[in-house]
Amino acid sequence: MPEARIPGRPTGPDLSALRIDERARRNEGRFKWLRWFAAGFGAVLLVAAAVLALKGKTPVVEVATVHASPAGRPVLLNASGYVTPRRRATIAAKITGRVNEVFAEEGMRVEPGQILATLDDSDARSRLASARADREATAATLVDLRVTLANAERDRRRMENLWNDGAISEQALDQARLAVESLRARMALAEEQVRAAEARIRVAQEDLDNTVIRAPFAGIVVSKDAQRGEMVSPISAGGGFTRTGIATIVDMHSLEIEVDVNESYIARVKPGQPATAVLNAYPDWQIPAKVRTVIPTADRQKATVKVRVTFDRLDPRILPDMGVKVAFLGEEPSARPTGASGVLVPRAAVREEGGNPVVFVYRDGRVERRAVRLGQARGADQEVVAGLSDGEQVVVRGLEGLRDGLRVQTKG
Repeated sequence: MPEARIPGRPTGPDLSALRIDERARRNEGRFKWLRWFAAGFGAVLLVAAAVLALKGKTPVVEVATVHASPAGRPVLLNASGYVTPRRRATIAAKITGRVNEVFAEEGMRVEPGQILATLDDSDARSRLASARADREATAATLVDLRVTLANAERDRRRMENLWNDGAISEQALDQARLAVESLRARMALAEEQVRAAEARIRVAQEDLDNTVIRAPFAGIVVSKDAQRGEMVSPISAGGGFTRTGIATIVDMHSLEIEVDVNESYIARVKPGQPATAVLNAYPDWQIPAKVRTVIPTADRQKATVKVRVTFDRLDPRILPDMGVKVAFLGEEPSARPTGASGVLVPRAAVREEGGNPVVFVYRDGRVERRAVRLGQARGADQEVVAGLSDGEQVVVRGLEGLRDGLRVQTKG
């Protein structure tokens, strides 16, 4: 049942009895100020810690060693080409046959005479056995003829004695002599047949030897061209079902560079001329080389002349068919200012500041900003003729944010 309403009394809650203690108000203001002070002090500490952390972080850079420029020769001409071997052969069988075994694998090093594969030799062995049987049969006939001839010669001598005594007619003597001559002719024929049989044996033996394919020179197998069970032939036959090669071998000691030089600049290239080669796979590697020969013919379609360049020293990293850039150098050293260092640095180490080239030299954990004077470009390297010395280290990666005297760490 609802409560009865009393006249003159408010219907809502009575708030007049609520009061705020003045002492609590003062304490609350004091605590609020302390909270703001603590928050501000914490923020300052965080900022200070962040600044110290940033200052304490040492940049990581990658450095490269400066090398002396080779004899300071000027670059007369640049050309591109490929690494090619002078001795490269696809080994094929001399006869047609079915492959029994293949012992060559890609990347395998072989020596002269090493067996690469074997063919089915059953037919060759049968021919060899037949030739040997023919020779034995003919040799046996020759032995019989020798015995018969010896007997015929004795008969002839007896007939000659009887004819001298007048006991027989001259016709009987002629028949005895004819028998001896006939046997001698048959013996000569048999001897020739024996020699012919021996020749057939040699041919059959050669056919048998041809079923074994050997390496003609030392090198590395770069291609395996046949598998067991396939037919191989020295000539292309049978459409796409007959192989013409067993394996391809490259003499790694005969690697050289083959480049096409525009015929307009071929006068700048001469045999024996020094050059510098840079492989596309190793752009920071300068390889000394020299011109071996200039092929005395031009390609009318491309208007180029083929030039072959040999490496001064071979390296296992140099592989056939690699792309390479060749810089043909002048015969005389280029003139340099007094005190020029003549060194090569990677192009990535050189940057421009205010239009002037500078590098950062690494020494004892710090970098030094140094202005340099540039020479000619050498592939992926840049020649520096002043400002650097052979053996110094320059920063090639991590140049962003570097300044003179900054402490850094090297990668690796």
